[in-house]
Amino acid sequence: MSDLRLAVKQIYFDQIKSGEKTEEYRLDNEYWQKRLSKGPFRNVIITAGYPKKGDTERTLVFPYVGWTRKCITHDHFGGVLVSVFAIILTKNPEF
Repeated sequence: MSDLRLAVKQIYFDQIKSGEKTEEYRLDNEYWQKRLSKGPFRNVIITAGYPKKGDTERTLVFPYVGWTRKCITHDHFGGVLVSVFAIILTKNPEF
């Protein structure tokens, strides 16, 4: 079983690390449908950008719980309503 690796901007990394952000969004498109269909995964690994191997300060590891589809409006997606995959990020496996 493999891990799902997701690189995010520093601002989102900090929000995830603090517990403020509990989901990571990826646009509902063919690429992400195909990539997420390869699951289930062992872990979700969130990185601040693309850190060097072994840089634990810029890496967070969560057990893979799953994802759900949502419609959201967010500046990152142009401020318009879009369908996304909401990948659940929680340390609690009973989420």
